[in-house]
Amino acid sequence: MSATDVAVHRPLPHRLTIALLLTVAVGLVVGHLAYQTAEVGLAGLLLGLVSSSGVYVAAGQQTVYFGLGSASPLGLTMTPECTSAFLLVPLLLVGALLIGLRPRIAGRVTWSLAVAAAILIGVNQVRILTMATLVSWLGTDRGYYWGHTMVGSVVSVFGGAIALVLFVWLATRSNAGDTDG
Repeated sequence: MSATDVAVHRPLPHRLTIALLLTVAVGLVVGHLAYQTAEVGLAGLLLGLVSSSGVYVAAGQQTVYFGLGSASPLGLTMTPECTSAFLLVPLLLVGALLIGLRPRIAGRVTWSLAVAAAILIGVNQVRILTMATLVSWLGTDRGYYWGHTMVGSVVSVFGGAIALVLFVWLATRSNAGDTDG
């Protein structure tokens, strides 16, 4: 090895953390149907708590039906581009890269990923609840249009921005006396 070569030694825990983050990212892509099923199941639970009309989850089809017994029943199928995994995968990859470049912030990166993931999952549930509410108020066609295309998109964009900003801020900020992240 010459004087210009730089050997970057990564302690095993950091390598394992990077491998775990990459594995989760690949798992979300490969196992997207299972993730979508879980996300639809959560939506069904939340809709059941706040809805006075019937809710049914068809887990095998990644679909939640709500407004059953009302004038505006609707079934929402969770597609790959509408799941929070669509936004989680890039954060996991960036998190792995940050730990690879700055192993001492591994703890902060892991914590910031947990916070960002909770926000993204929560925001997606808010988006689904918003759609259900607007369908109930405005009817199926207008409610779905406003809930999915307009308001739902705004909720997703702002929620994603908040998650991204918090992820970066929590992962990269330094505290006085903080040497190991």
